[in-house]
Amino acid sequence: MPRHPREIHRTNRVGWLRAAVLGANDGIVSTASLIVGFAAAGSERHAILLAGVAGLVGGALSMAAGEFVSVSSQADAENADLAIERGELAQYPDGELRELTGIYVRRGLEPELARRVAEQLTAHDALGAHARDELGITHELRARPLQAAGASAAAFASGAAWPLLITALAPLATLASIVTAAWLLALAALGAKVARAGGAPTLRGATRVVAWSALAMAATAGIGRLFGV
Repeated sequence: MPRHPREIHRTNRVGWLRAAVLGANDGIVSTASLIVGFAAAGSERHAILLAGVAGLVGGALSMAAGEFVSVSSQADAENADLAIERGELAQYPDGELRELTGIYVRRGLEPELARRVAEQLTAHDALGAHARDELGITHELRARPLQAAGASAAAFASGAAWPLLITALAPLATLASIVTAAWLLALAALGAKVARAGGAPTLRGATRVVAWSALAMAATAGIGRLFGV
């Protein structure tokens, strides 16, 4: 028989991938929108760069803080549930064993087999078994606040650096057009890369990111042109 290939799953990427995608997308869109808005208002290059740098620093720190707080809340909820489960295992081990057996019966095991499985898993790691099968908490998907905050901040700064570099080098007269074109390419590449990392079609990922992000830049450019007096 042919050798079974090693399976590569993507669920272990969920925690950092979501934060990285959100950070990079926001970094590109918000910074490029600021630059296009200031350029549409007729600002000088130093003012545009200053706005972009301020947006990069403030946005990266804001993304990190937001991710840390939100993911910490998730971690607190998980830890609270685990503490409750740990106490119930200490006080009511027989009841918890019956509860675990019932879970496996509902998943399709025969009652006798479900009981044996529950006993073996309880003997091996009772809290881990209940965390996984009762609460849906796994090691791969556990909330990791520092990881999410770091990934989000780094991704935001990386995304924001792209339009800032173009702003420093591109001719001022055509700055808005060049930044917009580069922004579209960067977002399309980001969407395709993220889709590939998540196992989705690359074209759909690129289109989804570009289409929604275009609204932000169009609105900001319109405001800059309207009020740039």
